[in-house]
Parts: sequence; C-alpha cells; structure tokens
Amino acid sequence: MTGTKVHRFGFIMEQTLGHITHHKNLERRISQRADIEPHWLPIAVSEPDVWQNTPIVKGNWSLKASLRARGSLTDLSRAHRMDALFFHTQTTALFSVKFMRRIPSIVSLDATPLNYDSVAHGYGDSAGNGGWLERRKYEWNRATFREAAHLITWCDWARKSLICDYGIAEDRISVIPPGVDLGVWGGLAAEKERPVGGKTRLLFVGGDFARKGGHVLVEAFRKGLQDTCELDIVTRDAEAQSAISGLTGARVHTGMTPNCAELQDLYRRADLFAFPTLADCLPIAVMEAMAAGLPVIATSVGALAEEVEDGVTGLIVPPNDSDAIIDSIRELAHNDELWQSMSIAGREAAEARFNAEKNYNALLNTMVRIAA
Repeated sequence: MTGTKVHRFGFIMEQTLGHITHHKNLERRISQRADIEPHWLPIAVSEPDVWQNTPIVKGNWSLKASLRARGSLTDLSRAHRMDALFFHTQTTALFSVKFMRRIPSIVSLDATPLNYDSVAHGYGDSAGNGGWLERRKYEWNRATFREAAHLITWCDWARKSLICDYGIAEDRISVIPPGVDLGVWGGLAAEKERPVGGKTRLLFVGGDFARKGGHVLVEAFRKGLQDTCELDIVTRDAEAQSAISGLTGARVHTGMTPNCAELQDLYRRADLFAFPTLADCLPIAVMEAMAAGLPVIATSVGALAEEVEDGVTGLIVPPNDSDAIIDSIRELAHNDELWQSMSIAGREAAEARFNAEKNYNALLNTMVRIAA
C-alpha cells in the first residue's frame, strides 16, 4: 500500500491458558494489517532461563513473567526502535516501567489483581490479607497502571476496578473484549440445528479442569445425565480421564490447540456448552460457544455475567451445584423453542460484542493513536 505509514509495535504477551488463544487471534488479525510491523515477545510459564530455577522467583509467576519480559524488551530495544508497546497482561509490565516512560505503552488486562483476589480461592490461591507485602504489591501494580499511556480491559468488571480500586481516570481506559473469528465459529452456527431424538451432546472446554468446574459437571453427569446425554471434555489435565472412569458416553480430548479443526468439529456436533467454572474472568471458550450457536450453562463468577445473559443466551447456575446443572440441561434438552431462541441470541451477541475483526482493529487503532 503506497504511502502507508508502517508502525513498529512490540507485543509482550503472557502465554497462559486463554491468553494463548488471545495471542493467536491477535496475531492473525495483525497479519492482515499492512500498516503494522509486529515484534512478538511471548512470555511463557516455563523457559530454560536463569529465572526458572531462581529461588523465590521460580514459584512466583508475577516476578518470573515480568523479569522475562524486561529481558526480552531489553534485547528488542537494542535491535529496533519501537513506536509503541502492548503488554498483556499487566503481569508482564511490572519490571518494564523504564520502557513505558520512553515508549508509548498500552497495558491490557482481563482482571486487576484485586479482581483476581475476589476469585483467588478457585485458582487455589489465597486472597490478599492486607499486610505489608500485599500493600507493596498493590502500590507496584498501581504505579504500573499509571505509567501506561492507555489501558485496555476485557470487561467492565476490570474497568470499574481500575477506576475505583486504583484511581485510574476513566478516559484512560477502553473496554475491548477479545474476539473470535466469526468466519470460523459463526460458520459452525449456520450448520447448527436442534437434533430430533437421540442423546443431548454436552461440550466442556477448559484447560484447567478442576478450576473450570469439570468435577462438578462430571458429578452432574454421573448423578442424572448419562442416560440422556453424551459429554465431550476438552482439557489439558490428565485428571479428567480418571474423573470419567466408569461413565458411559463421556470422552476426554487432549492436545488441542486454539481454533484447530478437531476443536471446531466438537463445537459443531455439540448441542449445549456446559461451563460451571469456579473462578474465571472473561473466558474466550464461552465466546466461541455463543458464536457457534450453543446455548451456554455457566456460573456468574468473574465477568461471566457480562458474557452470558441468563434466560437469553444461556442459563446461570450457582458454583458447585451439580443439581442445578442437571436441572438446567434437562430444561434446555426438552424445550426446543427455548434452545432455538438461545442459539440465535448467542450468535447475535457474539456478532455484536465478540467480533475479532472489529475488536482487534479497535485495539490496534488505539495503539496507532497513542503512538502518534
């Protein structure tokens, strides 16, 4: 494209769970932009570097991720001059304030640390106790947020926390959820029809099987669903296989990558998306389900209530309540009109709010603006 200014942007991307999918989706969208030269710095959980075995650091993801990010940015800055930086999540930015002072930077997050504290038990962590160390952690994060030229949150839950908990001005924050490729996932919805007769096919997708409520769903399946349903579980955790031991019609699928054909096929063949998560922020798997025309059964933890509208695009159940899961699945399995209305409403909500082309272009246009 003659005369197009090319912006050189650095993308420092946390590589955990749904953030990997976010990275892949953003990477795909940038490949279609002639005005951006991306430099990718993926920050992985496990790397053969000095921090992997350093006492204190090796067991603390915030320290390990931010130190790795600083090292990668140091190398990048020696080789290239960046027009802007994009940190996702804030964990990768904690030791990079000196870069943020020189280079316009966006900090992107699905949840603030205080948001996370409210669901920490589900992650197997304890919430802050208000002690000296927690206060230092709070001040460190607040200072990082204040150095950013702009902040992008996935949800209003995180936006409100930045304003109320960290004192960030409202005009410095944009809510831009991640998105899904509607050409892929929306195409599955076009093929979706409520099956006549046969068993209802349930789909669960969660890398962290226990935190995502996998055991609760399997309990519900064991107690009252296996005679009328089938269950497909997509996870990275080996414990899922032992959890379904002795069950008829339950299958575990591992080793799947974001947007892969095998995963798409499971969404295509499913009737309902069951996601009784115990702790979450704004899961991308739910966006994929809605785009694929699947009514969603979920809990209202984190920002899930911003994704799933109870009674419209799915049904909300209490966490750790297998009986409520059974009742909700039976309600949708036996009510074709309700299933159809939720399938359509979910697709429409995904098109309006979780369109990858629209959302990622909004994100990149914000970077172009702060670079100027």
